[in-house]
Amino acid sequence: MACPRSAWWAPRASPSCSRNWPTTSRRPRDPAVRPVSEPVRPDDRGAPVRDLHRRLLAVGHPVDAVEESDGHFGPDTTRALLAFQAERGLDEHGTVDETTQAALVEAGVRLGDRHLYLHAPMFRGDDVADLQLRLGSLGFDAGRIDGIFGPDTAGALSDFQRNVGLAVDGIAGSETVLGLRQLLGRAVGRTPVTQVRELDRLRQRSPDLHGQRLAIGQFGNSGALISALARILRARGAHVLVLDHPDETTQATTANDFEAAMYLGLRIENHSHSQSNYFATDGFLSEGGYRLAHHCAAGLDHALRSADVPATGCVGRRVPVLRRTRMPAVLCTLAPPSVVVLATAEIADALATAITRWVADPTAEPDRPPIVEA
Repeated sequence: MACPRSAWWAPRASPSCSRNWPTTSRRPRDPAVRPVSEPVRPDDRGAPVRDLHRRLLAVGHPVDAVEESDGHFGPDTTRALLAFQAERGLDEHGTVDETTQAALVEAGVRLGDRHLYLHAPMFRGDDVADLQLRLGSLGFDAGRIDGIFGPDTAGALSDFQRNVGLAVDGIAGSETVLGLRQLLGRAVGRTPVTQVRELDRLRQRSPDLHGQRLAIGQFGNSGALISALARILRARGAHVLVLDHPDETTQATTANDFEAAMYLGLRIENHSHSQSNYFATDGFLSEGGYRLAHHCAAGLDHALRSADVPATGCVGRRVPVLRRTRMPAVLCTLAPPSVVVLATAEIADALATAITRWVADPTAEPDRPPIVEA
């Protein structure tokens, strides 16, 4: 069975991985969220470190007074930064790279601090995520709760305003935020509507791997494993796009453009055990990613677990490739390297089986409850 466009599809450049590109504004990007030219590292000093201290304090991770007064990235700054990265579900490397800098900026805004509306570049932050969660819990589908104010969020916001008798301007200003807060009691504990609809879409999918469009991403030295996995999936009839760009956002954008049914990223790290990650944040998780991650974790345990290798962790995180993919997505960190390299064939076969089982029944409940690093 041929898959439309699969023979001639090629990655397209794209400014964002969100569903549509807003054209409502051309204002310059906030300097605070521009790319970090050089990561801020331990033992650095000066203005970038003082800015880091200020942002860590604002999000509840104060730094030792001596390091703060000296503008020094010392041991206590490292401690606070690692705690923040763990809390946000980011890679815990103890340096301020572009992803961590963006997370620090986004964590510093609360709903009501600023007006939110469809804007280019899109508003991002904890205030947007809070807005999305409140709307979704009230039954207004704002899309994934990813903290990115895109067209889905704008549409849900306008629907909410229309339903409660507010001016329908698509702007989350003071009156709209007040209206959401007044209705908070009705939404407590409810599953956001976007999660419910994701499950409905998964139930309508074909259970056959043949003809499915799958995106497989490699990071670092996982190329041999990726090639083996792609070979098995293609032999089973899937149309597989292999991604090898080192940037997570670029991989997510390309997978979105490919309209993949699922994304699986693999990287090998010097840790004691493997981890299978899906997208999750406060009050929300990707239903498809959560289930696929558990299938992958079970497969990795089958291929790797021994007396010396602990069980694979299965944890919700917010790293860019999981946050910005539109399809169910999983990022597997494979470890320890010495064991992984020797078990390449077994891992490839186990992951191919995990994907096949997930495609056959993508809404089956996993055996383990979700864990969210947030």
